[in-house]
Amino acid sequence: MTRLFAFFAALLLSGVAVSSAGTAVAAGSLQFRLDENRGDGQIQANFIGGGDHNTNHWSSSFRPDQLAGLDLARLRSRGDHAVQFTMIRDAGRLDCAGTGGRSKASGSCNFTASAAFNDFVVSKGMRRPSHGEGLSLMALNARRETVEALHAARYPVPTVDDLLALTALGVDSTYISGLANVGYRPRDLEALVQFKALDITPAFIQGYVRHGYGNLEPDHLVQLKALDINADYIASFERIGYRNLSVDQLVQLKALGVTADYARAAQHGSSKRLTPERLVELRAMGFSPR
Repeated sequence: MTRLFAFFAALLLSGVAVSSAGTAVAAGSLQFRLDENRGDGQIQANFIGGGDHNTNHWSSSFRPDQLAGLDLARLRSRGDHAVQFTMIRDAGRLDCAGTGGRSKASGSCNFTASAAFNDFVVSKGMRRPSHGEGLSLMALNARRETVEALHAARYPVPTVDDLLALTALGVDSTYISGLANVGYRPRDLEALVQFKALDITPAFIQGYVRHGYGNLEPDHLVQLKALDINADYIASFERIGYRNLSVDQLVQLKALGVTADYARAAQHGSSKRLTPERLVELRAMGFSPR
């Protein structure tokens, strides 16, 4: 079980690395295209950067006010008009200009890295991001407060790729401090990525605390979440007398599809309570209680 899970975790982390690397845009020309969706009021922005040997792409939806300086009247007009906008984030800014009309626009952008942000991450032990890495950090909206929270929680100093992976998954200062407030600090940044990728939230952890599982190892939490063993599953066994089940017992029961209803039916007519191990054996043998 441990080896299987380690393999799953490795695949998960490699997938995150590929996804974050895919946002990297080499230094050089950066082209944009805007398409307004009148239905939800959002503007779909697509950016394509050309390098010597590759072309990379990233896109997102924005509210019009997030593209500072964009004139919606010009964007929506029937003719071709000059349009421009600026996107400012912690890691830098994009200044874009082109032509637009009929709720569409295209043109080119210039990226300027934030010297203040780069100086800040260096002060926390990171190396200074390259121009292309700075653009990736800006594209994913990597934030200063995330680096602050990692530093405050005494995590290892992140690499640029670490920060990209964490940001891509939505690991922010609120998530990091929330875990700390319920007594959890994953052992390293890879474990923190696993937590977030599996949606292990403070509320999820508190569900275990309420059932007496207040000191679970982070690896155990990952195993339980991966098998969707939640507080309701534990409570269903408690109601029929199975209390203080170990993590290994819970994992074995859930992996074989043993539910509280199955345990109750298998127990019917027996004078002694069947042990969790016996329930697992019966299920593995294909026993179907009536």
